[in-house]
Amino acid sequence: MTSYLALKYFHLLSAAVLLGTGIGIAYFMFTACISRNLEALRVVARNVIIADWIFTASSVVIQPLTGAWMMIERGWPFTSNWFIATALLYVAVGACWIPVVCLQYRMARLAREAVSYAALGVEFKRSFHWWVALGLPAFVMVLALYALMVFKPGI
Repeated sequence: MTSYLALKYFHLLSAAVLLGTGIGIAYFMFTACISRNLEALRVVARNVIIADWIFTASSVVIQPLTGAWMMIERGWPFTSNWFIATALLYVAVGACWIPVVCLQYRMARLAREAVSYAALGVEFKRSFHWWVALGLPAFVMVLALYALMVFKPGI
């Protein structure tokens, strides 16, 4: 196996982990938030944070490293429109993801402190709405990144 194929394997694997974890986290956090089950929300919110650090954060590091290394091996220019679009989308996803992680910490804290689901209050609802509002465009941008990764327009 060439080093390019090994890099491509880890790049694709980390992309799958990034997308899969993102979808899984979104699904479980969303359903826990609307479940009206405070204990379920507490457990899921805690595990979502752990999963984000283990899976999402590691993929966020692996993606640009393996991607840049493959570009160097192939001699693809970092000045290409394809790479610039990819880099801008990646930064935009991060600009959504970092606040989402902060919101998850806040929501987990509020769930721990609440005496009942009804007592979660306005701060939790506002955090949840922002979590959704930032998560949806991040998901769409990750899908766009997948398209750029597969089709590589202009390369």
